[in-house]
Amino acid sequence: MILPIYIYGHPVLRRVTRDISSDYPNLKELLDDMYETMNKAEGVGLAAPQIGREDRILVVDLDSLAKNDPLLKGFRKAFINAHIIELDGEDEIMEEGCLSIPGIHEKVPRKNHLRLQYLDENLQPHDEVYEGYKARVLQHELDHLEGIMYIDRISGIRKQMIRSKLNRLMEGRTNCSYRVKTMQNR
Repeated sequence: MILPIYIYGHPVLRRVTRDISSDYPNLKELLDDMYETMNKAEGVGLAAPQIGREDRILVVDLDSLAKNDPLLKGFRKAFINAHIIELDGEDEIMEEGCLSIPGIHEKVPRKNHLRLQYLDENLQPHDEVYEGYKARVLQHELDHLEGIMYIDRISGIRKQMIRSKLNRLMEGRTNCSYRVKTMQNR
């Protein structure tokens, strides 16, 4: 089922999520819905707060980017109760967008090395290292789990320059090809 994506200004996007328990109801269905919602919106990652949940769950699917980077082929994963263990390496600046901030893209600095502990969709534990674009996407989605959005990582001047666009989103004025839930229609 395709779920509405919560848009900038909605309070759920600023809440810190909580780990889920092993008896979390309908986890498989939720993950399927998250993948379907993300794919319909043509995104590469989706965190639970973006669909109104305060649970520490995110999904990523980078397969659509494999023609430009073969290392991304087949990278489709769910990350449950994910926590950063190590974040280091070089700072890389790349443009980012977000399904919860439609129509706005900004350059964001991120480390290029990430060590992560998480549970997969079968609740099996993993301790893995990611680098490059995978590390960037995961940091972006993990930020959502902490109530942080990528615009919090841009300079104050840049944020001031996009303030009117952000205000329009907060007012519920957005033009998306996917279903959304704004602060106005909560």
